[in-house]
Amino acid sequence: MTNGKPQRSDRGGMTFGLIVGNRGFFPDHLAQSGRSEMIAAIQKAGYAVVAPGPDETKFGAVETRAEAARCADLFKKNRDAIDGVIVTLPNFGDERAIADTLRMAGLNVPVLVQATPDTPGRMTIRDRRDSFCGKMSVCNNLSQYGIPYSLTSRHTEAPDSELFQSDLSWFAGVCRVARGLRRLRIGAIGARPAAFNTVRYSEKILEANGISVEPIDLSEILGRIARMGDQDPAAVAKLEAIRRYVTTESVPCEALLKMAKLGAVIDGWMAETEVSISAVQCWTSLEEYFGVVPCTVMSMMSENLMSSACEVDICGVIGMHALQLASETPSALLDWNNNYGDDPDKAVCFHCSNLPKHFFREVRMDFQQIIAGTVGRENTYGTCVGLVKSGPMSFARFSTNDRTGEIHGYVGEGAFTDDPLETFGGAGVVRIPNLQGLLRYICERGFEHHVAANLAPVSQAVREAATRYLGWSVHQHS
Repeated sequence: MTNGKPQRSDRGGMTFGLIVGNRGFFPDHLAQSGRSEMIAAIQKAGYAVVAPGPDETKFGAVETRAEAARCADLFKKNRDAIDGVIVTLPNFGDERAIADTLRMAGLNVPVLVQATPDTPGRMTIRDRRDSFCGKMSVCNNLSQYGIPYSLTSRHTEAPDSELFQSDLSWFAGVCRVARGLRRLRIGAIGARPAAFNTVRYSEKILEANGISVEPIDLSEILGRIARMGDQDPAAVAKLEAIRRYVTTESVPCEALLKMAKLGAVIDGWMAETEVSISAVQCWTSLEEYFGVVPCTVMSMMSENLMSSACEVDICGVIGMHALQLASETPSALLDWNNNYGDDPDKAVCFHCSNLPKHFFREVRMDFQQIIAGTVGRENTYGTCVGLVKSGPMSFARFSTNDRTGEIHGYVGEGAFTDDPLETFGGAGVVRIPNLQGLLRYICERGFEHHVAANLAPVSQAVREAATRYLGWSVHQHS
């Protein structure tokens, strides 16, 4: 926890640097107790802490330039471990020392500023905090230094409160998204289908934002499959995994083996090239020239938090990944597909489908009814069929804007409902407040018909990371 040795947690190894503000002519015993309270709150949430100890700075807090330098050195030693920094103000705090610490550390990670509330019955010179006021001074200095930061839900909130625990969980999501999108490698498996101009994107704009795309031609994937024997250990293991993953009773064994080989080759290539997520060519090359749809293989990747989007929608899978990083649960790529009766706030979200199993009430493998009319039923097995379960959902869409050289997008929240729906593929009825306003926003700004979805209310964490720490222009729908 201190002296450069962060304690590991059970929350994906998340670690926060901690800056405890102090100001000498305010009660500095509050810095001592406030440090202990904040460390306890962070560890209660399951996260690790890096902070100077009482043997390094007075009470382990930061007030002077020398203390700021010592704290910054500690942070630099733990640069690879620290996902974000929490600034806690148990009293007014020295705003210059806090800003100097962050500048000298140069971590380029999200920062959360928290201030502990005063107690009405304890406002004497011995116990008065003035953190309410000090938070404004800290934020003013961070703004002057050009250091981006985030705020707690309320201006002041106690470290041991449920509200701060909620804010801490939200901030952890912000940190995961910011770190995950800055160091992202995406596999582009095959070419963009000719009929889908909507999934065009600028690889150079993504690269300028720290996102690399690693392409592989579909012919190379199919060539590797052709060299793979039916008893290849990787193919056999993948076939067993597919049968464990989803009901396959109505699917021919030949089709299942093709899916297993496809999945094994993709797994191997992704490991070789160190890509985390993928977007796959489907419509209709794989069906015509290989004889299956890749849906189940992609569903399994998304279920295992390796998001995979169809139609080589690279920007679509970025939205999936951002939501997944925020929630730590699987994401899906859907179409804004149909109205639902005459309810202006409801729509049908649909795909053919490669939705992860996490999304379904019940799921089975079947053939893809749309493509089957063109290439034949026997060439379209592998789709995951079922209705999406009810519950809260978040959505996100990002795009590269070649006219401005920027990444822009939108996020928001709604809920999947239990409304009846008779259709094929993977589908669900979603209710979104002011849906008509959202649809107008999408059409007026030329966004795609694809949208990423996640079964958790995490859109605000995604937007905070994207706008404040990545510099993207992202609209929050409300």
